[in-house]
Amino acid sequence: MRIVITGADGFIGRNLSVRLGELGYTDVLGITLDSSRDDLLAALTGAGFVFHLAGVNRPKDVGEFATGNAGFTEELCAALAETGCRAPVVLTSSTQAALDNAYGESKRAAEDALLQHGARSGSAVYLFRLTNVFGKWARPNYNSAVATFCHNIARGLDITVNDPAAALRLVYVDDVIEAFVGLLNAPGTASGFVAAGPEYETTVGELEQTLRGFAASRATMLTPRVGCGLLRALYATYLSYLPREAFDYTVPLHGDSRGVFVEMLKTPDCGQFSYFTAHPGITRGEHYHHSKTEKFLVIKGTARFAFRHIISGERCELVTKGGEARIVETVPGWTHNITNIGDDEMIVMLWANEIFDQQKPDTFAMNVRP
Repeated sequence: MRIVITGADGFIGRNLSVRLGELGYTDVLGITLDSSRDDLLAALTGAGFVFHLAGVNRPKDVGEFATGNAGFTEELCAALAETGCRAPVVLTSSTQAALDNAYGESKRAAEDALLQHGARSGSAVYLFRLTNVFGKWARPNYNSAVATFCHNIARGLDITVNDPAAALRLVYVDDVIEAFVGLLNAPGTASGFVAAGPEYETTVGELEQTLRGFAASRATMLTPRVGCGLLRALYATYLSYLPREAFDYTVPLHGDSRGVFVEMLKTPDCGQFSYFTAHPGITRGEHYHHSKTEKFLVIKGTARFAFRHIISGERCELVTKGGEARIVETVPGWTHNITNIGDDEMIVMLWANEIFDQQKPDTFAMNVRP
């Protein structure tokens, strides 16, 4: 199926083009400001779906709203009629289409033009009234606070926040794209307004604090809950604005005669990750915990883990090597240690279920062999 994208070189257009390629669509034609009317007619001939993403939202002259939004949409409708193309059409409109301002009126007129085209041709028309779409590849210092904040904070530049309490409604570009793709896979969906979500509610001040927290996490090693929802989307977006020289960073390395210890990542409620090394014959540990738990994974070398129950004296020993992918877990109430019994340096990855607290370490010295 041929898919046509107007505004293909824009923020949403680029994300959509990449996603379509991932899904195996190979006949995808993009229309940009450099395309001629003949290019548009050729693309629409035989097209099976049209994503109309082109539009104007930050013109030098207010009159460009009418020509770039309503006017070009009318041109698209005329080209669809001329080529006999009855493909479904998606329009990226705006929540401002419900408002009486020049931009909103131009987007509302574009909606009306497409709805009239659908009524005449029988083509399906899907209208997305989007609000504050954010994600990778949006242009900073243009019309997206998220893009501007991410770009500037990632570079240590100032940002301007006039009203921290100002409400923001955000929708993530990946969710918009999935809503678009869903229509490709759902022929017969009724025309009309379609939602892309979830829609997140926050404030300008909260957005700033969140993004500054991402930047600070490299020094604190404390990473927020970036695995789902708005924080996941904002974190991915923030990282996409890092300059190339900021693709890496260092963390403290603590070394002594035994080896080195490096903390990599800390979380608010899921503990921390680190690794340590040990020279041949070196023993680490010799302590127990009441509630704290740890998981060890030997990456390189040969390790002997030894345990002793602090009340009964019961003992347990086991040996694991790098490459075995065996997790050894400490058990509350058992003192434990780990010894490098091999001939080479031992490297061990460690997860603890809580961040180390110097005031309440829950770590008590006791040798496994008294």
